[in-house]
Amino acid sequence: MWITSSLTTVKTPTSVALGNFDGVHRGHQQVIEPILTDASGIRFGTDERISPPNSQHSTVVTFRPHPREFFTGEHRSLLTPLEEKITVLRSLGVEQLVLLPFNEAVANLTPEGFVRSILVNQLQVERISVGQDFCFGRHRSGTAVDLQTIAAQYQIPVEIVPLHLCEGERISSSAIREALSSGDLERANRLLGRPYLLVGQVVQGQQLGRTIGFPTANLKLPSEKFVPRTGVYSVWVSCPTVTSGQMIRGVMNIGYRPTVEGKQQTIEVHLLDWSGDLYGQTLSVSLDSFLRPEQKFASLDELKAQIQKDCAAAQMTLATTNLPG
Repeated sequence: MWITSSLTTVKTPTSVALGNFDGVHRGHQQVIEPILTDASGIRFGTDERISPPNSQHSTVVTFRPHPREFFTGEHRSLLTPLEEKITVLRSLGVEQLVLLPFNEAVANLTPEGFVRSILVNQLQVERISVGQDFCFGRHRSGTAVDLQTIAAQYQIPVEIVPLHLCEGERISSSAIREALSSGDLERANRLLGRPYLLVGQVVQGQQLGRTIGFPTANLKLPSEKFVPRTGVYSVWVSCPTVTSGQMIRGVMNIGYRPTVEGKQQTIEVHLLDWSGDLYGQTLSVSLDSFLRPEQKFASLDELKAQIQKDCAAAQMTLATTNLPG
């Protein structure tokens, strides 16, 4: 997948899906699907042929930084930091990701100016897909219908994708954040269409776990990664360089380790039925279920006893779930 932040290096002509796509959840995937084609030029999920085949580069256009972060100056946590987003988009078959720099000039473009300057002149777009609630242009004054009307002046078709529902609930990044914040992994993963993922490097911690018989990998996440509710989770863990792609069962704790008066939040993963040196390695941790909230114990012996129970609960839970992927 070609990735660029410069409109001068974009591969054209393009077929574009517009949006921020944080999470690349099931609703986002519905917006992206109309721009995807197979090798023969058949549009994804249909019999419609894009002629000539492969003449349009399937392109996701997103904004960096997020417009809300640009206007407020406030740090925004992300369900999918850039590297994760790239991985998911690549797996969907997207050919190109354009990280459009969101600056004062872009923020001040009228809807007409955005279509003319960015989409037509720079991206040479030949078809567009957006969600029903897409807004663009100065003060978010342009709607999806406005985009359709303006683009029609250039004979560019715009597909407006209806809001996607899952069991009657609208799928949105904010709903997924809400579910993760409350520990409702079943809901979060259902809305995402896959397990929520934490990807980080194993760094040295206090090594308390190994002293009580439960060595853990201390995970350092990207600073912008959205972290779920504190507590204990059953997880699937992979590390291509160590486990050869094999998914390992595990227990993860997110929290402040109140039993030992911890001050900073840590993310610690204990691998079940596996041992080895993971320092410096990158782990991908797929969250399966929320087991219990974080709690403070009166002694390390009580903590050890609870961890044994957590491991047993995780083994039981993971034995009844399918491997992610």
